[in-house]
Amino acid sequence: MKIAVCCGGTGGHIFPGLAVAEELKSRGHVVVLWLAGRNVEGAAVTGWTGAVVTVQAHGFAGIGLRSVVAAYSLIRSFFFCRKRMKEMRPSVLLAMGSYASVGPVLAARSLGVRVVLHEANAVPGRAISMLARWADIVAVSDEGTRRFLKGRRCVYTGFPVRKEIACVVRKGNGSGLFTILVLGGSQGAHAVNEVVATAVCTAHKTGLKLKVIHLSGLRDETAMRARYEQAGVAHEVHGFLRQMEQAYSVADFAICRAGAATCSELAAVGLPSLLVPLPGAPRDHQTANARAMLARGAADMIEQGKLTVEWLVAYLQSTALDCKKLEKMKSAASAAHAGDATATLAGLVETTGKEAVCPQ
Repeated sequence: MKIAVCCGGTGGHIFPGLAVAEELKSRGHVVVLWLAGRNVEGAAVTGWTGAVVTVQAHGFAGIGLRSVVAAYSLIRSFFFCRKRMKEMRPSVLLAMGSYASVGPVLAARSLGVRVVLHEANAVPGRAISMLARWADIVAVSDEGTRRFLKGRRCVYTGFPVRKEIACVVRKGNGSGLFTILVLGGSQGAHAVNEVVATAVCTAHKTGLKLKVIHLSGLRDETAMRARYEQAGVAHEVHGFLRQMEQAYSVADFAICRAGAATCSELAAVGLPSLLVPLPGAPRDHQTANARAMLARGAADMIEQGKLTVEWLVAYLQSTALDCKKLEKMKSAASAAHAGDATATLAGLVETTGKEAVCPQ
């Protein structure tokens, strides 16, 4: 079959979409990626050998002129997508959410192409909530998401994790240092970067033996590296890291945002964590994700406004030495993993596409 996978936007949409696209391609299908033209996408899809369509669109941010520009952009993207989809008509479209899905999904429905949506977060985003009425199926990563999509055909698949990460065996770094992985999503998180870097350097001065692997985002990369070097902290700083499996395999603990991709990857590798949800995230979905991890005992959680250097230093000092707590969190995180969600979602896409090719 010809299958379109729309996964533009942030890493939280790109990586799971890419994982399913690779799985579908390995099953002999012709797969085309539909992206949004953002800088992060280039690094994320390195190694992809299939076709790529870039859809220029903007998300709704604020009111006034920005909203008008975004609306115009989405309308333009619809006509662009419809024209391209006529040229390479797929049997089915898989859309991973975000504003980048709007044009492709509406174009697909106008052409009678079947649509599968995937909602990664516990609380559906605006795009999925709006587009669900035109979808044949909505795949969800969290069973609780169904209550927000009443009247829609929902199927639980879990969150697709890349094979490289799903196969990670955590082995430690052999240095005897408590290794902390810091990540704020594919674009970094400046507020988290500042507090964590200061707290890590302070904890180091008090004698805590630690190392930090910091995914800072491109904007903070140079500054973060300089701070750790000046403080004498063992460190690796990356503006962006495609090979996340390397970091996960040696980390003892993570401090991070609570995006769906991050939470799912933490569960897949069984990594204990402190989650700091992004304030103002649409529909506060990151807090919902973090609370789900907290309820399972897989992570701790703190609001960004309460994350101070003093609090974090004390937290790190107690957590690094509490082997029983870390082991319990590790077990709980592993138990939260949904299994092979990539294969499950790929199978759902196949079935939907076959129904279109061979209607019952």
